[in-house]
Amino acid sequence: MRTDMESGMKSSRIAQAAAVVYVLWGLLHLQAAFMVYKLGNTLESGMVHGRMLQHAWNLLFASILAITIAVTMNWKNRRDGYWINAVLVSLVDLGFVFFILFPGYVPMWPGALGPVTWLVAWALSWLALKGANS
Repeated sequence: MRTDMESGMKSSRIAQAAAVVYVLWGLLHLQAAFMVYKLGNTLESGMVHGRMLQHAWNLLFASILAITIAVTMNWKNRRDGYWINAVLVSLVDLGFVFFILFPGYVPMWPGALGPVTWLVAWALSWLALKGANS
């Protein structure tokens, strides 16, 4: 049987792994924000152009926030950090899955890289939080 200290250390390592994966998710989405920005700038001025730039902006700041939460809260296995990144990253990636990936506007691979990264980070952070509470 493991001691509480061993269990806490394991939860801490899992939380740190989750934080690293959330940072990777953020970096991937920083790149996506730049690509959306470049795509938006190829369009004529108008509503579609503006919406693409708005989407790039939203991706940029969602990425920055996810990375910040990962480094400051998920790394420490904080419950509030778990919920903030779980909700934020889920909302960002579910929109991508439903409106871009599933309709086939991008190939399944590497298109699924973001959602896979999200699910791995979420699972690891859930395991870390569960381990800390047991």
